[in-house]
Amino acid sequence: MNFINKTYSLTILVCLFFFSTYAQTELKNKIVDFSTMIPIESASIYIKNTTTGTISNADGKFVLLVPSSMENDTLVISSIGYKSFKVLVKDFDNSEEVFLEEDIASLDEVLLVADTRPKKGNDIVLKMISRLPDNLPDFPYLEKGFLRHKERNKKEFKWLIESAITLYDSSAQSSASENLKINVDEMRKSYDLRDVDSLLAYTAYLKQHGKTNFQAKNLRRDTIATASLVKAIKWNDIRTNGLQNFFGGKLNLLRNTRGDRALFGEKVLDYHQFELDTVLVDNERKIYKIKISKGESNINLETKGIFNAGYIAEGWLYVYWDTYAVKKIEYTLIADSEAQKTRSRILFDTQVNHKLVINYIEYDGKMYTNYVSYETPKLVNVGSKTPKSDDKYAEQRAKDERYYKTMQEILFTEIILDPEEIQSALDREWNSNIFSIKPYNKRFWDNYNTLLESEEDEKLILDLTKRSSLFKD
Repeated sequence: MNFINKTYSLTILVCLFFFSTYAQTELKNKIVDFSTMIPIESASIYIKNTTTGTISNADGKFVLLVPSSMENDTLVISSIGYKSFKVLVKDFDNSEEVFLEEDIASLDEVLLVADTRPKKGNDIVLKMISRLPDNLPDFPYLEKGFLRHKERNKKEFKWLIESAITLYDSSAQSSASENLKINVDEMRKSYDLRDVDSLLAYTAYLKQHGKTNFQAKNLRRDTIATASLVKAIKWNDIRTNGLQNFFGGKLNLLRNTRGDRALFGEKVLDYHQFELDTVLVDNERKIYKIKISKGESNINLETKGIFNAGYIAEGWLYVYWDTYAVKKIEYTLIADSEAQKTRSRILFDTQVNHKLVINYIEYDGKMYTNYVSYETPKLVNVGSKTPKSDDKYAEQRAKDERYYKTMQEILFTEIILDPEEIQSALDREWNSNIFSIKPYNKRFWDNYNTLLESEEDEKLILDLTKRSSLFKD
């Protein structure tokens, strides 16, 4: 009997430990502009002095799972240009909307400061680039996060993938091709209902693998093994939307500045011009708002096998006044050369080819990638030509079906600096393929922070999931 009591007590202790380890508090609400009552998108919601956090969606709403051990920590809700909202986690009210008040610094007052600070946009950006070695991590680290990958035509979602990922980087100043890598840890959803032009993908695959002694017009679907077509489609997905290619490429603007033709490198003013617009406030710190416009030279992303040249840049850059660290980049590449304009019009029905937002978070004196949103058109369904018909809307309906775009969002919620934990992760096998199927692990996802869909996206995703049933929550 005594043995049974001891065993029972031990079981209770184990259960209590497990519960205390995984018990979480769910914080959810809506963030609204106090003056206009308009929802605030992309506001930061995080626990002070940690990397536990999320961002608000297009409706201003968010959901954040916080370990119960943090109930006495401070929750911070902030957005550039607003006064921050702060409250203890245990005192947060899920039933009351959060209102943020506008908070703007005086640009005239800033420009009159009698010191050697740069006062023009170009000079501020050059100072910002010179400070990157101080502001970005110069040591190995891991970041864990959540990925949502969506593809859609103009009518509906056609593909949805949700994954948990890990990013490793040995140093922000090292070569990304050798010292940065991605792993897909878990998968939550994968619904693929695309109408893919497999012959197009197969043709590109053959060309990129040195097989040029063929005529594309002579290729016939019934003469090619299905496995070969599937391989070509997967290859095309990875080269155009693979995470390894993105984080190691030019669009990872601050991370990859060491190359001769880096967009934010030594020739940054050849590709861009920067104009100081105003000075705002972010979480009680002054921050420059700088307009990005085109430079004298067109931008070339130098993507292997893809004509990714002939662009100009537009957007905004938010740089902290005190440290010259970047808080946020909004960056859009628009077709400018005649060749790129023609290509973009015919293949994508748009002149906007790349639309990027990157938010950074400060942790222990360094800036880490916190949130990435990347949108680009994708050549998928070129076979849907306009049918011959007297219907005056037939052409528009064909376009709605034909033209696709990809949207990827990544929210990083944990930074790991412990050398032993980093080495343990590196000793395991890594695979960056977000398109490979993995089993659904319910226990993992019950305790993992994800991005909340907007109401519009939620409806479109629900329609997609009704027609496919691979994974569900």
